[in-house]
Amino acid sequence: MTRLSVNINKIATLRNARGGNVPDVTKAALDCERFGAEGITVHPRPDERHIRYSDVRTIRPLITTEFNIEGNPIGSFTALVCEVVPDQVTLVPDAHDAITSNAGWDTIRNRAFLTRMCKTFKDRGIRTSIFIDPKPEMAEGAMLCGADRVELYTASYAEGYEKDREAAIEPFLRTAEAVRELGLGLNAGHDLNLDNLGYFIDTIPWTDEVSIGHALISDALYLGLEKTIEEYLVRIRKF
Repeated sequence: MTRLSVNINKIATLRNARGGNVPDVTKAALDCERFGAEGITVHPRPDERHIRYSDVRTIRPLITTEFNIEGNPIGSFTALVCEVVPDQVTLVPDAHDAITSNAGWDTIRNRAFLTRMCKTFKDRGIRTSIFIDPKPEMAEGAMLCGADRVELYTASYAEGYEKDREAAIEPFLRTAEAVRELGLGLNAGHDLNLDNLGYFIDTIPWTDEVSIGHALISDALYLGLEKTIEEYLVRIRKF
């Protein structure tokens, strides 16, 4: 069964726009769990423009499902992850000034670095996932780095879904099949939404986890957070 992990970064973005503690990011994380989410994802960036390092420390002991921290493993991020020991860390190669993640790792070119990072986190008992583009060779590279899972960067699937969903998902299906053959776990995330999520899970039902933030929090403005999480779970579980 595919798990839904809710990325709460956008809630923190709204809080930070005004200052203070409204909306309350910790309460939102716990509400997501209470409404049925099977995990919470945060992506702390060095400038702390949304999730802050202090948020991560506050939220970690309160999460009762699965806590996933994603980000570029620079020194401060690595230290934070090793301090709070989440259930999963997802390594994402985003630049410090990136608006959002826009590419996966080249696991071949960065093999030495990613191997060190995987060992660092796995020595702490943290499941390690590497964010990759939908290319089988990148999945194989992740396996050689020692990763437990990969997360497929699904932006191109979302972009091509309306025009030709079969063509859009084809490289993801090929890569997902390679991931399964390699014995790795499979996550997916970026621009998945209520329209395109069901077909993705129907086509690749061995997906372990989807991490969804921007679309889900945006939908919650119209539907409410509880109803929105319910609708995402329907898309996952109906197939």
